[in-house]
Amino acid sequence: MIGSIIITVALASSIISMVMYYLAFRGYNSLNYGRIAYHTMSMLVIVAAALLEYLLITHNYSFKYVFEYSSNELKRGILMASFWGGQEGSFMLWLFLTTIVGLILQNYSSKRGDLEPRVMAVFSLATSFILLMVSPLFKNPFVNIWAEPIFISVKSINQSLLNSPLLQNFIFSDGSSGQNFVKMDSHLYSILSANGIAIKDFILNGRGLNPQLTNFWMQVHPPILFTGFSMATVPFVFAMAAMMKNDYRDWVKQSFPWILAASGILGLGIMLGGYWAYEMLGWGGYWAWDPVENSSLIPWLVGVAAIHTLLVQRKSQSKGDGIGRYAKINLILCLMMYVLVIYSTFLTRSGVLGDASVHSFVDPGAIVYIFLVVFVGTFLFLGLGTLAYRWKYLSVNIKSEEGILSRELSLFTAAIVLSASSLIVLLGTSAPIFGHSVDASFYNQMNLPIAIIIGLLNGLSLLMKWKSNKKEEIIKKSFLAVSATIVISALIIILGGITDIMVMLLTISTTFALIVNAEIAVRIIRGNKKMLGAYIAHIGISVFLLGVIGSTVYSREKDINLTKNIPQEAFGYKMTFTGYDQIDNNTKYAFNVKLQKGDKSYTVSPIMYISDFNNGLMREPAILSLPTKDVYFSPMGYDNGTDNKAQGQTISLGLGDSTSFDGSEISYKDFVAPDMSVMMKGGDFKMGAKLKIDKNGKSYKSEAIMEKHGRDVKFDPIIINDANLKIQLQKIDPTSKQAQFIFSKLNGENTSDSTPKEVLQISASTKPFVNLVWTGILIMVLGFFISVARRLKESMI
Repeated sequence: MIGSIIITVALASSIISMVMYYLAFRGYNSLNYGRIAYHTMSMLVIVAAALLEYLLITHNYSFKYVFEYSSNELKRGILMASFWGGQEGSFMLWLFLTTIVGLILQNYSSKRGDLEPRVMAVFSLATSFILLMVSPLFKNPFVNIWAEPIFISVKSINQSLLNSPLLQNFIFSDGSSGQNFVKMDSHLYSILSANGIAIKDFILNGRGLNPQLTNFWMQVHPPILFTGFSMATVPFVFAMAAMMKNDYRDWVKQSFPWILAASGILGLGIMLGGYWAYEMLGWGGYWAWDPVENSSLIPWLVGVAAIHTLLVQRKSQSKGDGIGRYAKINLILCLMMYVLVIYSTFLTRSGVLGDASVHSFVDPGAIVYIFLVVFVGTFLFLGLGTLAYRWKYLSVNIKSEEGILSRELSLFTAAIVLSASSLIVLLGTSAPIFGHSVDASFYNQMNLPIAIIIGLLNGLSLLMKWKSNKKEEIIKKSFLAVSATIVISALIIILGGITDIMVMLLTISTTFALIVNAEIAVRIIRGNKKMLGAYIAHIGISVFLLGVIGSTVYSREKDINLTKNIPQEAFGYKMTFTGYDQIDNNTKYAFNVKLQKGDKSYTVSPIMYISDFNNGLMREPAILSLPTKDVYFSPMGYDNGTDNKAQGQTISLGLGDSTSFDGSEISYKDFVAPDMSVMMKGGDFKMGAKLKIDKNGKSYKSEAIMEKHGRDVKFDPIIINDANLKIQLQKIDPTSKQAQFIFSKLNGENTSDSTPKEVLQISASTKPFVNLVWTGILIMVLGFFISVARRLKESMI
């Protein structure tokens, strides 16, 4: 109750703050009232966040959110991070961080003339919407567990009370899973209270977190990502503030540090999510073009596009060009950055991507869905409507003096290309809303040319002066960079055996951008170091792209069956499965693989276990990180040697791949998708692959299905007598749609050694230069914050 009251009073304070600040902008003496209201709201939000964290840490399962997303078994760090494990908590995190950003913004704007009332009026509108989302009307994290009926496994109930006559009418059995549940509702709460039984003595454990969230990066990735989301509010409010006053001279320098910081933090948050996927999910990649991953990338691309055209407007203003060039474009980009953050929230939390993304939350209900649509629509209408109202004032003819070969035009072109990339990703990401979907190849094919253009534009723009340049000067300036690019790119292409023309061009353009930026950075570091930011950020992006090329183009993968104590060679390493250890209180199994190469020896331990959360088999990869590459081990299965399984060939196939076995051509034609919302809740589901088999002029179509029913996971084999073929599905990933099969002959099915042998099945791969991906991101973020420090000082002038 107290938490709901705090949120409600905070919402009222936020609305009062918005009104008071707006009246102050209109000339009324209400500025101090606006400040008091905003600070009151901020204190209440901080108290509410602290209260939720306290409830989690103290295992207060009388609150539904605490029960559903925490448990006694969670380690302290993960337990604290369960704060944002569900929809309600993630909205609270967004609200908390937005509130903190608002406090900093209020202090910042109060020192810059009449900026504060305009900025904080719009910012308070944003906090009001998020507060409304976590209010008792919608996704309130302080709902009591008995407010709505909920079925709780008897494992979480005090065992000494289960045989009490009080509970007999509230205990139910699930015939499919054999589990017993207690129906918790207001009626049972009344009975317990009347008999002096407190909820804390009745419910002794929570449901816990999804196992994929019990990872170290759960503590880091969401707060950083949501900080980026929160800071994206600021460019929106600065654009609105400029249009409210119809004055466009100061908003660029005032908003510049904020959009740089927002883009840097959001970019870091996105790639921390990529590293989390790389370390946790076991498919060996860090970016799957999942719709929810994409939804955070889109506002980042728009923000980076805005940075480039804001530079042009700032430069042209300093040369006396009035409001400056590209004012309308900059306003649109700054407005859309935040609108797309809200749209990202809609995609993630409305349930529309329930069948298209493993990251999506389940359907929150029609009312929340409508509210999220209103949230997006309000800020879209407010921003673009105000822009349309001011359009004629912004349509000022500015004399264009720059030539085709100018830095202004290069930066504008870069912004257009980045915006085009965001539009492509937006269309592909939104496709599931309209009943369609696109695969990863769509994004790769569409964005690869854009990445090539960006690299070339980045290098060329820095070789150009503002206004105009002579072709001869550019050729002279670029001679060293072009020469070095040719030599280095040729070495990368030849030594790496790259044959794809588009990847060759990407290598050349990325190397060119890297060399140009490095050359300029070396010159600058001896002088005005505050100018280094942009060049360091560009170097980081170039290093990142080279890491992407290395870790994808040069990557090799092999499925290996490791028989215990029998070495096998792969990628130049001698690999030996030496057995397994039980870890984490005997709840997980770490399978030890010894690697030897020359006189060097390593041990890696991929993990498998059955999760109590969803009764599913969970797999955690092991990564051997070396200076120039990672060796990646994803566990796929374990045979203890006593099941007399068929001997055959283990093969992994991606959607659209084909392979041959014993004269049969097997093609993976389509993916049998599960209901993702049911799957994420641990319910029963089916998932598999549609296969086409061709042999001796005949074709056969069949489905290899994995079916989960209760605690049981069943893989039905495909038997094709005419082809003397048995196909056994072993593993399939719903994100990458990668599947692993065992192909065997029917007439050789029972041939096995009389001595049982333990076999560990792994998918091993090498990821050359993948460390450049992570290093590049860190360098990029460093560059952003060096630029923030520079632009922060300029904003005071």
